[in-house]
Parts: sequence; structure tokens; C-alpha cells
Amino acid sequence: MLNQTSVTEFLLLGVTDIQTLQPCLFMVFLAIYAFNVVGNGAVLMVVISDPRLHLPMYFFLGKLSCLDICYSMVTLPKMLKNFSPHKAISFLGCISQLHFFHSLGSTEAMLLAVMAFDHFVAICRLLHYSAIVNYQLCTQMAVTVWTTGFFHALLHSIMTSRLNFCCSNQIHHFFCDVKPLLELACGNTELNQWLLDTVTGTIAMGPFLLTLLSYFYIIISLFSKPHSCSMLHKALSTCASHFMVVILFYALVLFTYICPASGSSMEQDLVTAIMCSVVTPMPN
Repeated sequence: MLNQTSVTEFLLLGVTDIQTLQPCLFMVFLAIYAFNVVGNGAVLMVVISDPRLHLPMYFFLGKLSCLDICYSMVTLPKMLKNFSPHKAISFLGCISQLHFFHSLGSTEAMLLAVMAFDHFVAICRLLHYSAIVNYQLCTQMAVTVWTTGFFHALLHSIMTSRLNFCCSNQIHHFFCDVKPLLELACGNTELNQWLLDTVTGTIAMGPFLLTLLSYFYIIISLFSKPHSCSMLHKALSTCASHFMVVILFYALVLFTYICPASGSSMEQDLVTAIMCSVVTPMPN
């Protein structure tokens, strides 16, 4: 059941309304978009084509690269188009963009936790690694995180589509997200806000705590038992890049969706959204 108002499209006002900055920003974001797609595409192709990389660690890395490509494609093409005077997006297109953004975002949160678990088993249970992290388990975990992310986003897209929009159709953002749409909605939005705080908070913070727990045991294992310097360096270098992505990703999610609305301004939300959807796919 869609909204009962006459709103058939929204206007995405974008990053800035300063005309002189728009050509420069267009080139910057176009370069970032190309870098994300080409870089993560190269990672994905190498993992698929090289039989030596058909291992659980690279299986999940390939899934992360695929996610990051899709993540960029959900927001950046429309963002680049909105540097032109044509800033409209249909109501259905807006809800679809919201759905895929949250689906991919929540899937990435859970996938990062799965990768942390894989690192934990590889370092702390090395002799049993092949028995624990087998192809069947990898497939089950991948299907679970993708399915959970899809239904989490479906909940938000359905609840948002049922809202009444009677004030304005101008979204002060460069893509359709739950928070900017709630600001335009008329009537009671407490249930939508509760779902955003509780469900999204659980989807975000649950995997984050599991990731921290995995790294806690990894650190304990590395420094409580005698290891060679080369093994310590290899383990820490393997985990460092993943942990950097985890901290960046969850910090932005926490700031955008978990922090109280009164504690952040529209400009701050815009900056964190750019960081979340544009910058986080790059460290891969």
C-alpha cells in the first residue's frame, strides 16, 4: 500500500546548490566512482579467475567487492546525474533506491563480521580451519547475510512507502534515505523512527560486537603464545586492512543512524552519507 498523497516524484537537491562548484565535484565523484568499480571489479575478477584464490578468505573478499560495486551503483550514478538541472526521481524509484541502499549496507555490515570470524578461525584454530570453514559453511553464511539484508531493507521500504507526504517533495540529500524522507512526512512517524533506531541499530551493532569479539580473541592468541615475527607480521597485516574498513564503516553508520537526530545537522548527515556510500568502498 503506497502513500495516499499526490506525490509522484521527489527532487534530490544534491550535494550543493553552488553552481561554480558543481563541475569540479562532478569530476571528483566520477573519478571516485570509476575507481570503485574498476578496483573492486579487478579484485573480483582475480578471485574468480585464479584457482589458487578459491579459498574462504578470498571467497568473502570477492563477495565484499561485489557488494561495494553495487553499493556505489545505487547512489553515485543518480548523484552524478543530479549535477544537471534534472533532479527529479519518481516515488517508486526513490523507494527502490532506499531499499537497495539499506539492503547492501546491512549485508556489508554482516559480511564484515563473517570475515572477522574467518580471520579468527584462521589464526586461532589454524589446524581445524579447513574442517570448520568449509565450502558449505561459506555458502550458508553468504546466503544468510544477503537474505537478512534484503528483508531488513524491505521492512524500511514498505513502512516508508506507506507514509503521507504533504509538505514538500524536495529532499535535501543526494539519494533517497529513510531519515530525509521522514522529515518530509506528515502525521505520526514514531514507528518508522523506532524501526530505524532499533532494527537498524541491531543489524549494525550486533555484527560490530561480534567483530570486536573476534579481534579480541585474535589479539589474545597472538600475544599469549610464542609466535615468530614473520607470523605475527602476516597475521597483523591480514587483519589491519579489514579492521580499518570495519572502523570506518561502523563509525559512519553509528553517526548517521544510531546517534540522536538532535545531535546532527543536515550538513553533517550529508557529509557522513558521502563518506559511507562513496568513500568506504575504496579501501577494499
